[in-house]
Amino acid sequence: MMRQTNPSHPGATLREDVLPALGLSVTDAASQLGVTRPALSRVLNEHAAISPEMARRIEAWLGVDRGGRAEVWLGMQLDYDLWPARKRPAPKVKPAPRINTP
Repeated sequence: MMRQTNPSHPGATLREDVLPALGLSVTDAASQLGVTRPALSRVLNEHAAISPEMARRIEAWLGVDRGGRAEVWLGMQLDYDLWPARKRPAPKVKPAPRINTP
């Protein structure tokens, strides 16, 4: 059985891969993204999630052809957020009734 690893926070990808590849400081990247340095720093340091608005900013900033597609960044955030929830026991729910199809 293959062991799955905890997905990385998308801020780590920005911090460890994107900013160094672009040769940008946090201040420069924040300015280019049109956000405050503290706002970007919270994402980079994994204290804040990638919001839909931030994902759209990253898309406009990097461009879709360079890995900036908003859905990718939001998907990374969803994977990161869902990981701990999936490690807990499944919630007790009453299954929905079956839908009769013709």
